[in-house]
Amino acid sequence: MATGLRRQKGEGQGGPSQARKSSRVQQRTLTLRNRQRLRHVDLRLLRQIVRALLQETWREGSFDLAFYFVAAPEMTRLNETFLQHGGSTDVITFDYTERAGQASRLSIPGTAAVRANDRWDACPALLHGEIFVCLDEAVSQARQFHTTWQSELVRYVVHGVLHLLGYDDLDTRVRRKMKKAEDALVGCLARQFDFRGLSRPGPCA
Repeated sequence: MATGLRRQKGEGQGGPSQARKSSRVQQRTLTLRNRQRLRHVDLRLLRQIVRALLQETWREGSFDLAFYFVAAPEMTRLNETFLQHGGSTDVITFDYTERAGQASRLSIPGTAAVRANDRWDACPALLHGEIFVCLDEAVSQARQFHTTWQSELVRYVVHGVLHLLGYDDLDTRVRRKMKKAEDALVGCLARQFDFRGLSRPGPCA
């Protein structure tokens, strides 16, 4: 499995799409776009997986989320432009969320709930952000960690959403907590879906 070390959280200001404005109005907008040609991705199945993930982590909340599946050159440009890091990476999250109040708990079936004080002290009225996932990195790291690129893809999606929920990976302690939540959610989703189906014929754009 991939480590959390290369998964970086982008700054909310100055992200790729500033046209998407945060709002307190109840809404549930989910956009998925395939902008790479390395691997076929069944976006219909992936949408079901993302919705199941949100059902586990953000059951009653509003969201306005966009997921972009890109190749290494685009991810390299994003990483260097917005994070000032050289080269590609696996996932970058741009957080546009406005936060207020106390963080709610993350409840994962079959696991202990993560304590609220392990996360940011504010909860968003609207989960709002863009998550960029690199398919080249998913393929490469799947080989390295002896898993499938489809499983890596789901892991990156989970990782990006956890960033929006207040998790971070900037030091060892919080990285360990984030990794525990990430593993639990990937396992939960794997019991509901066959990730291998993400490469079967179906919608790819």
